[in-house]
Amino acid sequence: MSANSPEVTRGRILVVEDDPEAALFAVHVLTKRAQFDVTHTADPAVALRLAADAHWDLVLTDLEMPGMTGLELLHALRQVAPALPVAVVTAHAPMGMTHAALLSEADAYLSKPLRIDQLISTATDLIRNGRKTPTARGDGG
Repeated sequence: MSANSPEVTRGRILVVEDDPEAALFAVHVLTKRAQFDVTHTADPAVALRLAADAHWDLVLTDLEMPGMTGLELLHALRQVAPALPVAVVTAHAPMGMTHAALLSEADAYLSKPLRIDQLISTATDLIRNGRKTPTARGDGG
């Protein structure tokens, strides 16, 4: 590993966020402050294709997006990449069934506005430790 090698990162993160300012903040913090390799898309369908076609260490997705909600994306990601950790971000506290689904399927839940330290520590923890549910390992329980 040389000091000139741009490939030395702490992990690959796919950020799915339709708000340009929120996306810019997350990408900046995760790349510049935490040294992750970060790719951003505003389109959940594109994110799903990217997740199916390449290795990622973490997906960080907004909950409320046009076309496909973060919860729908989360369900689809569990089909194409069941071991991939997913952190969900939202400005509004989820209620009822949405909250229950998030608690059972998401590996982390972050509220907007994001705090720099919380974003970095959540990403670091999920990349280091992987999914928190036993189904991520394919053993069904």
